[in-house]
Amino acid sequence: MMSITKRFRRTRRALGIALAVMLPMAGAGQAQESTMKLASATINDVQHEWQKEFQKEVEARVGDALKVEIYPASQLGAIPRMSEGVLLGTIEAFTTPTSFVTNVDPRFQAFDVPGLFMDADEVHAVIHDQEFRDYIETLFLDKGVRIIGAIFNSPTQILTREPITTLNGFDGLKVRTFASPLQMEPMKAIGVNPTPLALSEVTPQLQAGGIDGMLAGIPILTAFKFYDTAKHVTNINMNQIVSVTLVNEAWFQSQSDEVKAAIIEAGRAAEETVFPWGVENVQRAEKAWLENGGEVHMLPDDQQAELMETFATVANKVIADQADVVDVRDRIVAKLEEVRAQ
Repeated sequence: MMSITKRFRRTRRALGIALAVMLPMAGAGQAQESTMKLASATINDVQHEWQKEFQKEVEARVGDALKVEIYPASQLGAIPRMSEGVLLGTIEAFTTPTSFVTNVDPRFQAFDVPGLFMDADEVHAVIHDQEFRDYIETLFLDKGVRIIGAIFNSPTQILTREPITTLNGFDGLKVRTFASPLQMEPMKAIGVNPTPLALSEVTPQLQAGGIDGMLAGIPILTAFKFYDTAKHVTNINMNQIVSVTLVNEAWFQSQSDEVKAAIIEAGRAAEETVFPWGVENVQRAEKAWLENGGEVHMLPDDQQAELMETFATVANKVIADQADVVDVRDRIVAKLEEVRAQ
């Protein structure tokens, strides 16, 4: 019969072997995967397309070391909740037009100045310029967020239940705007009552008559089938919407060097891939809008020029006493002057 001592030694040896096998496996499991929840309020638009490309680019670089989970169409809450989530770190990343994060940092207003960019090519030339792109990536670190994606979204148009073909047609309208002074104050200047709302609340409010219209890019209007509720779009070309993806900086810094590099590289690669897609998507969206019974209107040339002059005057007043915003705006203007001189 085996002695108690021998049985103890054999058991201890067996446990040691088992632990030697299990511990490396446990360590590998812990290091194997981190998760990035990537949220947005929209779907089937350039923001969603960037997210899908980013997901592919990350996987190509680090495999399952980082699992990117995409949550479009406000699955993780209304825009203010998603903005708050990325600040707190409960959501790792959030893709949105800059107008919706001016509460995070007023410097985001610089991208919303009416008439700043003439078209999509100017947006691309500035935000994807290597020097400027490096600058904006870390511009908001003091607020705990890093920019890992910057993309051209679309021109800002106005959707209304009734056709607007003259400046007088805006007077008295209640219009959903982005929660940015550079959308709200210019709208007030032409007689509009600006009303910030979550995107999910717009259709019920339009149907009930609580609002008369909304400011948005036409890809969003088509993607969410707003032509079933309000059929008229006026091409006011207020500004070119820039969307950004913010990542929580504390979470970002907790990743391995390999994963951090992959996130930065993937974000920039996705930007370049989706730019032509986004430009074409604006064209596709307008075509789909018309095919589904929607209408597109233009102001007379002289009234459009007057509109833009009003917008520019108001915008300058809004940011005049905000030195940090003016500084970012001036950097954009300087880069635009370089681009236009070429």
